[in-house]
Amino acid sequence: MTATLPPPVKEDLRRRRVIGMAVWTVVFAVGTYFIGVPTSDPLIAFGWLWLATIAWNNHWSWKRHLLFLRDWLPISLLLIVYNVSRGYADNYFAPHVTELIDADKLMFGWLTGGQVPTQWLQHHLYEPGVVQWWEVAVSIVYFSHFLTVPTIAVLLWMRSREQWARFMRRWFTLCVAGLITYFLYPAAPPWWAAEAEHGSLIQATRISTNGWDAIGLHGAGNTLNALQVEASNPVAAMPSLHTAFAMMAVAFFLPYVRGRWWPLLLAYPLAMTFTLVYTAEHWVIDVLVGWAYVGLVFIGVGLAERWWRNRSQVN
Repeated sequence: MTATLPPPVKEDLRRRRVIGMAVWTVVFAVGTYFIGVPTSDPLIAFGWLWLATIAWNNHWSWKRHLLFLRDWLPISLLLIVYNVSRGYADNYFAPHVTELIDADKLMFGWLTGGQVPTQWLQHHLYEPGVVQWWEVAVSIVYFSHFLTVPTIAVLLWMRSREQWARFMRRWFTLCVAGLITYFLYPAAPPWWAAEAEHGSLIQATRISTNGWDAIGLHGAGNTLNALQVEASNPVAAMPSLHTAFAMMAVAFFLPYVRGRWWPLLLAYPLAMTFTLVYTAEHWVIDVLVGWAYVGLVFIGVGLAERWWRNRSQVN
């Protein structure tokens, strides 16, 4: 009979986790500095997160660590298909933009002197050639879109596969709903509308990566800039999945959190909203539609889960 190793005692487990996460943090920081932030490729993002689970649970056997690949590889491949197909979403219909401008003016023109919120915010807060301190925070919030939801999903995977499955069903449904909308209603963002070749419909500058230079992460900014030009669909503004993902990440946990903590949690999607509008990535109407999609997805998936649960109990 083969003897099994006893589980590590609490003090030893804590020490191993501290060492493991310290090593992972250093490796991740070096990789981000020299290679760039893990954004467009889900395989890279989930690769980093897999290494984080190994560092945190370095007392697990390799067989147990390989379960991550079994559960996440199909999802990563589906997200790659989503990313690639999104780039073709503007091949069938002309991009919409004037009605988005009209919607933002209708909602906020009384406050902004007839300007869209993006133009008004940049007029008051943005200075060309100068990186303001808040633009560092803005760039960090913008980048958090690429890791927040995957990180939450990985943490749920480690703690509760049932909750992980619930989260993943909502996430993937939201992605599919957004992708369908991109095909049926390609919509241009503020920075696109500001370009001369599209008529200079507003005055705005795309500044979502400005803050990286101020903290020395030039490679991170360059990577995001390249991805914004080469790997994204320029007319996939409606709905804003950036803010939809942020709202989903918070809404999933609201039923489990006391009401007094809700304002703190909701500060994240609100910060993402400010970031996207200020940096000319999205219109306010994009954000509101993104929030509506989250609500509809949660209701729809929740009803489907209840139906399946009742059906299983009957059978």
